[in-house]
Amino acid sequence: MTLIRTSAPAVEPVTLMEAKAHLRIAHVSEDALIGGLIRAAREDVERATGLALIDQTWRLVLDAWPPGNAVAIARHPVRQILSVTTFGSEGEAAILDPVHYQLDTLSRPARLRFDRKPDRLRVMNGIEIDFRAGFGESGPDVPDLIKRAMLLLVAHWYEFRASFGAEEQPASYPRGYDRLIAGYRARRL
Repeated sequence: MTLIRTSAPAVEPVTLMEAKAHLRIAHVSEDALIGGLIRAAREDVERATGLALIDQTWRLVLDAWPPGNAVAIARHPVRQILSVTTFGSEGEAAILDPVHYQLDTLSRPARLRFDRKPDRLRVMNGIEIDFRAGFGESGPDVPDLIKRAMLLLVAHWYEFRASFGAEEQPASYPRGYDRLIAGYRARRL
């Protein structure tokens, strides 16, 4: 199972203006640095929680048909299945009609259940599921605790940017960061 982001979010959940206000910075000389820290903070939160904060598209690639005709989609929240493509043993592509699958977006991870198994699939990468995930199209759609965690990271990394070399980044995480994102981490039972 391979998960590939096919399109990145169009905007960041935290704007440059919000981050600069949090940092109490009025000048523009470090806007590029702060913008990079915002992007890195989003990527770190997404990695740590399994979330997609702003709408983005992903492709889940499977080698074999899922047991029980259901597959769990690890990126959360899944908003829409864009397409399901199967590849036959000769490499021929077939797009499944949406009437043959159902998406459960209330569960985490989201579940995609199929009503039937296709004929023979190629041995590797026989199934591609394209989907859209994210809380919405802009920052106000993202939960406030997640945005606070991002601002905490941005401020921490901004303050300690000169203390460590690029290969040592991120050097540390601020106190309270784990507590802010704890409720959004995927749980294993």
